[in-house]
Amino acid sequence: MDKNIKTKIVKVDPNNIDYDIIKEAAQIINNGGTVVFPTETVYGIGADALNDEAVDKIFKAKGRPQDNPLIVHIANFSDLYDLASEVPEKAKVLADKYWPGPMTMILNKKGILSDKITAGLKTAAIRLPINEIALALIRESKKPIAAPSANTSGKPSPTEAGHVIDDLMGKVDMIIDGGSTYIGLESTVVDMTTEIPMILRPGGVTIEDIVKVLGKCEYDPAIIKNDEKIIPKSPGQKYRHYSPKADVIMYKGSIENIVDNIVQDYEKFELEGRNIGIMSTLQTEKYYTGKNTICVGDRNNLLTISSNLFRDLRKFDELGMDVILAESVDEKGLGKAIMNRLGKAAGKVINV
Repeated sequence: MDKNIKTKIVKVDPNNIDYDIIKEAAQIINNGGTVVFPTETVYGIGADALNDEAVDKIFKAKGRPQDNPLIVHIANFSDLYDLASEVPEKAKVLADKYWPGPMTMILNKKGILSDKITAGLKTAAIRLPINEIALALIRESKKPIAAPSANTSGKPSPTEAGHVIDDLMGKVDMIIDGGSTYIGLESTVVDMTTEIPMILRPGGVTIEDIVKVLGKCEYDPAIIKNDEKIIPKSPGQKYRHYSPKADVIMYKGSIENIVDNIVQDYEKFELEGRNIGIMSTLQTEKYYTGKNTICVGDRNNLLTISSNLFRDLRKFDELGMDVILAESVDEKGLGKAIMNRLGKAAGKVINV
């Protein structure tokens, strides 16, 4: 790792894009460098997907295992045909509904994408983001851009530029600060190579959304089992991550039981001299008066929780917490993605 990288930080307004900055960023990409940019999901660390040396820089900057495949970002649906050896009709239908947007499709790949990107798999993960800064960068680069989340591997994904600066300053060539991300969780990954489309990672496009369009969709059993001993077909499947420095304990059950058990455990950990934080919701924060609490959002508007989740996990670290007590949410719709990320962050899950 070159320790002498001078990271340039630039601000770009997504509603009034400075194309001089975009051109500079695209030049870095085309010269084999790395650029961090915002998407609607999380910030990504991008490099030319067709340049193996550039892709290597992503893995080095993140400390990411080489057997964890990367998502390739494109700017137009037609770009898909350059990368995928086969685009089934159901993929076209799904893309027509949810692209650009927070959905990644797994398709059989062409040889133009190397094993560096796909971790030796015969499939590739491809998505078309909706964020205008991301789209402008991809178009100006005239290259597909490989871009996993712009965090140190294992830590919560970054939803604002400050998180990226904390993790990757001096490890990437440029960081584009485009403000806070919208959804706050990585894209849905759906395998389109199977007869029935299969979600490998839940996200902003839900199983209910896909069923509406295609009639059928299933979850990969690995999501249900949270099994880390699988060969990853999707980024994020194999390794535990999204984890802050603090120990995360997640409580599942009725809201009443969750609150009672969190209050009891808070007092127990406090007697042990540990610093404890509670990740509450709008509906429950009143029950934790006098305790270290961050309200992650509204149970009746799960987008508020998804957009704040990673940010708040990082906040607890900034506050020096040793333990985070987190409430579960209903797993319908976006709740499935929230619980997937919390489950991976948690070292312990308590059913109450």
